[in-house]
Amino acid sequence: MAKTARKAAKKPVGKTVSKPAARKQPARAKPVPAKKPTKQPVARKPAAPAAPAVDKERFTLFGMLGSGPTYTVGLMLSLCKYPFSYIHVNLREAQHKQPDFLVKNRFGQVPALRDGQSYYVQSAAILQHLADELHKFDGKSEFEKHRIREWLFWQWDKLAVPVFRLRARARGLRQFGDEVRIMYDTEARAALALLENELGKSEWVAGKRPTVADVGIYGVLRYAAEANIDLAAYPNVSNWKKRFEALPGFGTPEQILPMESRLL
Repeated sequence: MAKTARKAAKKPVGKTVSKPAARKQPARAKPVPAKKPTKQPVARKPAAPAAPAVDKERFTLFGMLGSGPTYTVGLMLSLCKYPFSYIHVNLREAQHKQPDFLVKNRFGQVPALRDGQSYYVQSAAILQHLADELHKFDGKSEFEKHRIREWLFWQWDKLAVPVFRLRARARGLRQFGDEVRIMYDTEARAALALLENELGKSEWVAGKRPTVADVGIYGVLRYAAEANIDLAAYPNVSNWKKRFEALPGFGTPEQILPMESRLL
C-alpha cells in the first residue's frame, strides 16, 4: 500500500488543458453576378390595313373637256386617286340628247358617272356619292355632312349660274345684252363677297379640312377668268384657291380630261 501511494505521489497531478478550437472564419459570400438587363421587346406598330384593291373598271365618266361640271367630277376622282374610264360626249352634235345617252342621264346633260351597274347624274350629287363611297373629302359627322350639302346647294344657286352664264357669253355660246351681263356680274360678285368673308374665318369652306364643298366651288371658280371675273379683289378666295391647287392629285381640266374617249 505504501509503495503504491508513493508511486502515485510521483505522478504530477493536474488537469489536462485542451487547446481552444480554432475559430472558423465565416465563409465570404460569393458576389452575385449582376444580371444583364433583359431587353424589352420593341413594341411594333400595328401594320396599316391594306388599301382596298382598286377596281379600274368601276367608274366611267361621260362628259366633255369644256364642261365645268364634268371637270368637277373628274377632279374629285383625281384627288381620290381613283382611275376612271372616260367617254367623250359631243354636245355640238347633240349626243347628249340621243336615246342611248338619255338612258344614262334623263336630263340630257353632262356629266354622267357609271359606278358599277348604276348611273349617277348632277355633279353636286355625284360628289356626295363619291365622298360617301370612297370615304374621302366627306363629312365626319352629321353636322359636317349637313354643312357640306348647304354649300353645294348654295354654290349652284348663287355662284355657278352667274359664272357659267358669263363664261358662255364670253365664248359665244350664249347671247344676251349688257343689262343681263351686268345682272350676272353683280350676282357673281355678291357670291364672292360672301365666300371671301367665310374664308376669312376658316382655311376651308365647310370645316378645318378640304371636303367636296371645296371641290364643287373650285370647279366653278376655275373658270372665273373666262367669265371676266378677277379674283385678285378677293384675297381670301385667292389664297384658298392656291391651297386647293396644292392638294395631292390636283390637276387642270387638260390634265384630267382627254379630248377623246379613254378606256382603262
